[in-house]
Amino acid sequence: MSQTTKRALEASLKNLLLQKPLNKITINDIAEDCGISRMTFYYHFKDIYDLVEWACVEDAARALEGKKTYDTWQEGFLNIFRAVQDNKPFIMNVYRSVGRERVEHYLNPLIHSLLLDVVEEKSVGMAVNEEDKNFIADFYEYAFIGIVLNWINDSMKEDPALIVERTSKLIHGNVIRGLNAFRTDRSLHFPPND
Repeated sequence: MSQTTKRALEASLKNLLLQKPLNKITINDIAEDCGISRMTFYYHFKDIYDLVEWACVEDAARALEGKKTYDTWQEGFLNIFRAVQDNKPFIMNVYRSVGRERVEHYLNPLIHSLLLDVVEEKSVGMAVNEEDKNFIADFYEYAFIGIVLNWINDSMKEDPALIVERTSKLIHGNVIRGLNAFRTDRSLHFPPND
């Protein structure tokens, strides 16, 4: 029942965002549109921004479901673009109301999770520190988020499939090269330089 209520609150928020900006929407507006009490809202979320964050995370998590391997990350990334496009009025309103930093904050854990799963998969059998794996995931995370945010800022004009294709070409093989650069067991696999 809790997820059902949260989804109903998300639907009400998205409906209201078609009518007015986020900073003009109140919890009363959402509760009224949803047909619940204010207390029910507060049972699930601490404020409107908490609901916004939950909605963004849920949409992105659904987009990434089952698409977090080296062979499927492009599809997961494309699904994030499509989820953003499908919710364009919501995303554009949130982007204008809360700013780039807050949207970046929403995207960070999702993109990091996608990339860390890819890095973990490719590092099997390699002696690479967890700190270094996280560094590689962070590096690509900031690039991916920058691309998504610039695309949103440009009103989502460019075809997401083209963006994902370009990104894929750019990083193809680079995760493995990065992992090899951080290997602590390199002497076992690479002859010393003369």
